Amino acid sequence: MGNAILRCFRGDCDDTPPPATPHRPASPAAAGLANLELHLLNFESTSQVPEGLSQHVTLSKKAQAKWYAKILAAWRESSPRTPEEAASLVARALQVQRDALAGFLRFYSLPFPQIQTQVSGPSSWPEGVQFELHTLPVEAKLVGDGDGMTVHVNTEDPRESGTVPIEVQEAAIERRQARAIRDYVRADALHKIIMDCGYRVITANNEEILAREYRIRLRGIDAPEMNMEYGQEAKDALTKLIQGKTLRIQVYEKDRYDRLVGDVYCNGIFVQEKLLRKGCAWHYDHFDKRPSFAQWQKEARNAGRGLWANPNPVEPWEFKKMERNTKNGRRPYHNRRNAQRDQRVPIQAY
Repeated sequence: MGNAILRCFRGDCDDTPPPATPHRPASPAAAGLANLELHLLNFESTSQVPEGLSQHVTLSKKAQAKWYAKILAAWRESSPRTPEEAASLVARALQVQRDALAGFLRFYSLPFPQIQTQVSGPSSWPEGVQFELHTLPVEAKLVGDGDGMTVHVNTEDPRESGTVPIEVQEAAIERRQARAIRDYVRADALHKIIMDCGYRVITANNEEILAREYRIRLRGIDAPEMNMEYGQEAKDALTKLIQGKTLRIQVYEKDRYDRLVGDVYCNGIFVQEKLLRKGCAWHYDHFDKRPSFAQWQKEARNAGRGLWANPNPVEPWEFKKMERNTKNGRRPYHNRRNAQRDQRVPIQAY
């Protein structure tokens, strides 16, 4: 029934009536297939998505529309005839993780397909990369220092969509409903539940987005501490480089402070390279032996850029040792720090 409607809508139907068949009650899956076909037909003509889907997936209307556009494009190429074929087509078209796909299929009473829906990482990733994050635009206030920041990833991202806890999904839906009736006290309480789980609702391009929060440590470098010479300058350099921009982060591991350690790219720029070349950070060669990092640091040092304008800068890891010694009653570092203050100059542009 639904296939005939779509074929007629595309202009490839004829007037020959189908052969008579005995009437049989439609199964829930068959009825769901027919409903999906009708919703796709409606979407093609109006760009509207069904209202009830929001009860099954934590997606904005804009994101739902993207899903239907992908499914419709796939449907035009291969119109499925059974609920099982429809479920497989939806899975291939959306390429989202299991839980997100299950919510969509549950809305249409379609069976879960026996195919792999997990998006695998590209073979071009360097050895050791566990996964990639694609962030929302970075807020300047979330840059902590010259080698770390907090980022947000849209939960509509394929890697995230299947891992959102059910309590977060429910709180996000209820918060949206509370804000719709201007119950902002209730909405704020629900947002606190979301934040306590490591998520946040942020506004981007005039749209509210449920996002997961990650703390990031830039791999292979160590910037001056904030209470060291060039600490503020290093933070400012990183902020200027990434604020308001989306990042691609290749994650290798998690450190003892629960931060993700990775290589960070911004508009095609390798962030660690930029910071090393500007003299905003040290090559942390105790944990990272990449020759390119050593070369970039050497170039900055030879040119006297940034922290290398000081002929005898102190490594951040040595600074932290001296700070610990100070707490233990040993000779403080601050006398040496004060002696170096007069040699401080602004970081040069590169």
